[in-house]
Amino acid sequence: MARAPRPLSNPKRPRQFAAGQLPSREAILEAMANAPGLDGKRDLAKHFGIRGDMRTPFKVLLREMEADGLVQRSRRALRRTAALPAVAVLDIPADADPEDLHAFPANWNEEEGERPRVVVVQPRAARVVPAPGDRILARIDSGDGPLPRYTARAMKILDKPRRGQIGIVRMDDDGARLMPIDRKQKEMRIPAGDLGEARDGDLVEIEVKVSGRLMIPRAKVVAVIGNPRSEGAVSLIAIHNLEIPYRFPSSVLKEAEAAAEASLKGREDWRDIPLVTIDPFDAKDHDDAVYAEPDADAKNPGGHVIYVAIADVAAYVRPGTALDQEACLRGNSVYFPDRVVPMLPERISNDLCSLKEGVNRPSLAVRMVIDAEGRKRRHGFHRVIFRSAAKLSYSQAQAAIDGRPDEKTRPILETILKPLWRAYGTMVRAREKRGPLDLDLPERKIILDAHGMVADVHVPERLDAHRLVEEMMIAANVAAAETLEKHRSALLYRVHDTPSPEKLTALREFLSSLELSFSKTAAVRPTDFNRVLAKARQDGKTEQVSEMVLRSQAQAEYSAENYGHFGLNLDRYAHFTSPIRRYADLIVHRALITALELGKDGLTEGEITRLPGVAQHISATERRAMAAERETADRLLAQFLATKIGGQFEGRISGVTRAGLFVRLRDTGADGFIPASTLGADYYRYIEERQAMIGDKTGEMFRLGDNVTVRLLEVAPVAGALRFELLSEGSRVNPSSIKRGTRRPSRSFAPKGRRKR
Repeated sequence: MARAPRPLSNPKRPRQFAAGQLPSREAILEAMANAPGLDGKRDLAKHFGIRGDMRTPFKVLLREMEADGLVQRSRRALRRTAALPAVAVLDIPADADPEDLHAFPANWNEEEGERPRVVVVQPRAARVVPAPGDRILARIDSGDGPLPRYTARAMKILDKPRRGQIGIVRMDDDGARLMPIDRKQKEMRIPAGDLGEARDGDLVEIEVKVSGRLMIPRAKVVAVIGNPRSEGAVSLIAIHNLEIPYRFPSSVLKEAEAAAEASLKGREDWRDIPLVTIDPFDAKDHDDAVYAEPDADAKNPGGHVIYVAIADVAAYVRPGTALDQEACLRGNSVYFPDRVVPMLPERISNDLCSLKEGVNRPSLAVRMVIDAEGRKRRHGFHRVIFRSAAKLSYSQAQAAIDGRPDEKTRPILETILKPLWRAYGTMVRAREKRGPLDLDLPERKIILDAHGMVADVHVPERLDAHRLVEEMMIAANVAAAETLEKHRSALLYRVHDTPSPEKLTALREFLSSLELSFSKTAAVRPTDFNRVLAKARQDGKTEQVSEMVLRSQAQAEYSAENYGHFGLNLDRYAHFTSPIRRYADLIVHRALITALELGKDGLTEGEITRLPGVAQHISATERRAMAAERETADRLLAQFLATKIGGQFEGRISGVTRAGLFVRLRDTGADGFIPASTLGADYYRYIEERQAMIGDKTGEMFRLGDNVTVRLLEVAPVAGALRFELLSEGSRVNPSSIKRGTRRPSRSFAPKGRRKR
């Protein structure tokens, strides 16, 4: 949801209230809705003419509204709690009264305040009748007044993944017990007959049984997942904890196996166009192919024609089928170091829709004409059959361009690869003029050995081959959004909001402490960030500034309404290029098929009404996938470092809080924590505007982005947690120059002696 701009002038002031009279909650919410600049207690008091003895009860009223979830606090500002969309996914609590159902949003950002309570209305003639414990797709009504009173009518009951409990078996003198992975769950005994083939230390999946008059819960092992030190088991911890569906129902598998290959009927024949796939060397599926050639049009000198072909998943996954419902439920594929939890069964993702070399494959493709400066002149979408001319890896294609072709790339170097790179060269010029956010942070890759253990961690080299494919995919995504807007079609946008005023203020304060300036205007652009990033590179402050710039950004998401993509500096953007692994892309494919009359398997009217709820749901599954991948990496790295307790490592401070410092190790990227109470023989304060802990007496400072040396003290492999001891000295500042009081920590940390060197 786009943020409303601060008003340029004061809104009309309401009448002053009589002595002893306060404005209603509705009046306060209405004023905040009409005047976004009213975001503080003083501003609101002035707006309503609150004076004298009425100031205290007015503050009490605002606190009550905050406690009731009607407004929320962000730093010193107040704002209305975010509203629900017209269609949303809701969860009905299992203990809800069947005669008086209520629900809560299934996916809710805690930063937006408490989840709103929604009354579920059930008309007598309703076709969909939900029950306690159900997850529903519902149409939302917030009422007519400024104070939202949400009601919902169920449109569809959705499959809700059930959490499977897992834990580690521990043997003791009394038999076996289960140590749960989830800290909220309690230990349980495992009766002797329910242990199965599990042994001490095994990670197992269990079901819970109750016995006796006291209904004491006991565990029964239903599956042995394996050794918790192996990656397969580690990824399953995240899968279970985050409720990621990873087993396909039989109905879905049957549909996938019954799918027949698409034919040329109703499609253009592009088998003579030598498109190639360029992917990571270990890619398990291939859903995009590219080709470029000089434009033969004399009116476009130096221009190129670019072809991007995307796997036609819509030909196999039809709306309303079991395949479609499961894909929507999963939202996206989830990638771990040695396993993938796919959105679609392998029969679809790795076979029928994988663009294999030399094999006919159906595709939804776009043909784009660009000029010598990389600007797109026109484009068109086509439903085709094509045949990949070559399957290449990024490093393989790059090596050929760099003068080291192999047996596969040598025959296609002049005819396919060099024209692709020349077309990309013009696109780079257009990208530089557009000025997207230039925040190129390294991504580490975990390499496992044959036993599923960490063998190496490295940062893959960022090649022009990566950038070429990325730039052509962005161009195809923009073309999809433009085409659907032109045809006034519903679609799912990929949106990225501008940074919030609060985050911009925090960034400016931090940059000021580094003697770097940043735009003071409210309407910032990506180029403003790029300028400060470039200056930071010159001054040797890249890591500190990059970390804070990243934190200042909003999170990208999916939306049925467009508010642009700030990071890419694009007015309209939609995901089109990966329908094998993202449900959003499948929706965009269907929308294009309907808008351009390319078949009967396009977007339906029923799907269009559900798009707001689908956008909310798949945005949440994307965040869930990122959390699962991050948790698994943390656990793997903790296992890897468990044998290195007492070792010294070089790292960088990646986070500063009142509780202490987060440090990321340079070689592995593993994250660990240093409690504030162990920093040294001083009283250290958290200074928010500097993102630093600073000693009261010594002025010793540890700041975000600082390079440090640490000793590993403790490892918790299953939790993925590390604890460090800081060995480095901090920089020094004048203690008297530090602002105190308003940013003082909520609790003190008593010094515990000088740290060891």
